[in-house]
Amino acid sequence: MKHIETQTLPSLGHAEVRIIAHTPEAARAVAEALRHCFAGTEQRSYPGLDGDTRLHLTVDTATPAGTGAHSDET
Repeated sequence: MKHIETQTLPSLGHAEVRIIAHTPEAARAVAEALRHCFAGTEQRSYPGLDGDTRLHLTVDTATPAGTGAHSDET
C-alpha cells in the first residue's frame, strides 16, 4: 500500500520520522534507538488503520543526542 503525504518540509537540519509497527513496543524501540543518535522532539503516537501503531517524531540531524535544546536526555 503506497501512501503519499502532502506536508511542508521540516526546518533545515531536521527530519520527520514516521514509524509504522505491529505493536506500540516495537515502534517505541525504534524511536528510542533514534534518540540515542539525534536530539529530538516528543514522539506522537496514533492508531493505524489496520490495528498497527504509527509513531511520528522530529529529529535534529545537526545536534547529537543529549546536547540540544530538544533532547529528551538529561
